[in-house]
Amino acid sequence: MFYEAADLDGAGVMQKFFYITLPMISPIIFFDVLTSTIGSFQIFQEAYVMTENGSGGPGNSLLFYNLHMWNNAFEVFDMGYASAMAWLLFIVVMILTIINMKIGKKWVHYEGGDDK
Repeated sequence: MFYEAADLDGAGVMQKFFYITLPMISPIIFFDVLTSTIGSFQIFQEAYVMTENGSGGPGNSLLFYNLHMWNNAFEVFDMGYASAMAWLLFIVVMILTIINMKIGKKWVHYEGGDDK
């Protein structure tokens, strides 16, 4: 329906893409950006499996934040420090999520209007 109206108005392929397709899939793009941002802070098992018992590899090249937190909690048994690291990770992810939500209001278009 939108594409037929755009054809009648004389819109080209690029105009249809930027003014119809992208706004219609912007909620999906927003969801993907949000979940990918959160998921990027959860890198653990790849580095743990690739290194010897989560040691971090040669020169700690695979010592991600989550792996370091795991080592502090379950190898060194410094639960207080690991808990503080987990809270810091939670706060960082929460701040980035809030920033994404605020920025998303400017470029995510919902079908029902702007009041959602």
